[in-house]
Amino acid sequence: MSIPRPLLSALVGTTLALGLAAAGAQQLQPLPQPAQPQPRAAIPAAPALTAKSYVLMDFASGQVLASKEPEARVEPASLTKMMASYLVFNELDAGRVRPDDLVTISEKAWKTGGSKMFVEVGKQVPVQDLLMGMVVQSGNDATVALAEHLGGTEEVFAQMMNAEAGRLGMRGTHFVNSDGLPDPEHYTTAMDMALLSRALIRDHPERYAAYKVKEFTWNNITQHNRNALLWRDASIDGIKTGHTESAGYCLAASAEREGMRLVAVVMGTASEKVRADEAQALLNYGFRFYESHTLYQPGREVAQARVWKGEAPAVALGLRQPVVVAIARGRYDALEASVDLPRELLAPVAEGQPVGTLKVSLDGRVLAEQPLVALAAVPEGGFFKRMNDGFWMWWESD
Repeated sequence: MSIPRPLLSALVGTTLALGLAAAGAQQLQPLPQPAQPQPRAAIPAAPALTAKSYVLMDFASGQVLASKEPEARVEPASLTKMMASYLVFNELDAGRVRPDDLVTISEKAWKTGGSKMFVEVGKQVPVQDLLMGMVVQSGNDATVALAEHLGGTEEVFAQMMNAEAGRLGMRGTHFVNSDGLPDPEHYTTAMDMALLSRALIRDHPERYAAYKVKEFTWNNITQHNRNALLWRDASIDGIKTGHTESAGYCLAASAEREGMRLVAVVMGTASEKVRADEAQALLNYGFRFYESHTLYQPGREVAQARVWKGEAPAVALGLRQPVVVAIARGRYDALEASVDLPRELLAPVAEGQPVGTLKVSLDGRVLAEQPLVALAAVPEGGFFKRMNDGFWMWWESD
């Protein structure tokens, strides 16, 4: 949630004060304060779950609020289709694929085992219908058809999936197919599935809405979304289920309540009910005991830095991205903001030039760290200005 009401408070520690003095910078702007302070409460441990691994992540900040074996190698099963849909969304947004493009169903797609949309070999099906068959019905046949349409072959599409996984920082993931059927070299982690879930919602918010559709009909066959949480909790709007005998029952779920969104991923549970119950338990825990705050907005002044030998004596510093943190309820007053700035900043300074770093910490642990950039250019000063500043730089260094 964005907190608009500022209240003057000093959150800068001794190290920061010394750093600012040495750098010749102005005091850091105070953190905005909540409209109504929250009482501090003890935070209990996360629920004890039977899942082989899990991750609970705050969507806005990417902070992990709870986890169990988050980097353990597991089978993604049909959670694989989240990456397949992410690539399709990319192509649709770029205009390289259109929703009404017709895809000819290959024999390979038609024969693919597991869950099906029930497309027929040789028939032509619009991309949009195949996308719904993949997302809502978890159709392996629809997924392979889309993979072949985008990549030429499913093998090439898997290479595209791996390239995108690398770009998103999914270091523990390797795909060999588009649908998630078992293969020794097809694997992921709960952390990587949380990263993918976050990217899917962040990068394609409008197309992500397909994941909350409860049923889809194709070829006179109506199938329901396997995500049971869509019927339990109105705040939950996705994302994807998965199951094979070797992977167990998996679920990536996301919900938004009062402006805060969380992502929960559970891998390797014993049944459909258990995966739904455990994902729900994680989401409830996160919303009950944590809160999200937007501390600084991009483009606004956060601090100032002294500029030597420039037309102006100082430059305003800001951020390219908002600074968001998720913290235990009632701990806002314990947040500390600090900046690291260069000891000597010489003109010229270009607009957008990185100048130092902003850090937000809680109990000594850094929650957010972003580069500070110059909000305006500072050209080099005239001859006498440069001479004068050069003298004072020499004097202070001595």
